[in-house]
Amino acid sequence: MSKIFLSMAASALAFAGLVGCDYESRAAGDANPARVAEMKKNFRDLWLGHIYWVQHAVLNSATSSLAERVAVKKEVDANTKQIASVITPFYGETRSQQFLNLLDNNISAVREYSEATVEGSTSGQDAALAHLASNADNFGAFFSGINPYLSESTVRGLIAAHGAHHVLQINQYKKKDYAHLDETWKMMREHVYVIADTLTEALVKQFPSKFL
Repeated sequence: MSKIFLSMAASALAFAGLVGCDYESRAAGDANPARVAEMKKNFRDLWLGHIYWVQHAVLNSATSSLAERVAVKKEVDANTKQIASVITPFYGETRSQQFLNLLDNNISAVREYSEATVEGSTSGQDAALAHLASNADNFGAFFSGINPYLSESTVRGLIAAHGAHHVLQINQYKKKDYAHLDETWKMMREHVYVIADTLTEALVKQFPSKFL
């Protein structure tokens, strides 16, 4: 587990430094800054909802009632579909469904890691971390394949760091390290903002006429 996790953690540290960088709009062409800012805000809100609902679905699953688990799963599914639908006007339904599948796989890997951690299964953790790493690779290949302004390594790094944050949160929860959970949440929140902004900026550069 250690080598895979250390690689993911290194990505998390590298991309944490991006939070303070300038991600303000440098849109191509005549894109309307107000439209860009609106999409950026909406996309940030959806990604924030993603980490909020995944946290509840994963960390509280052992203590939640069946009714609560079903309700949370509905929220996770609805949020994930909303995130994927953001790219539909740009790339169509097929690409949006592929994005949705990637998001679902990411959540599945996080859940697998959580379950293995609760069970104390090192082999299960290793398998989940490998799943997360593979999913990050697939994210990179997908977005670099449809948008020339997104490099495979950038997207892979962003998603690997995102997965590493979930892993860190699960480990802290297992150890009852509540003192650091708030700090981790803030880091996760800022990082998903980086993801949302990076994807938005790439869309603006590729499709400036859609932001008039």
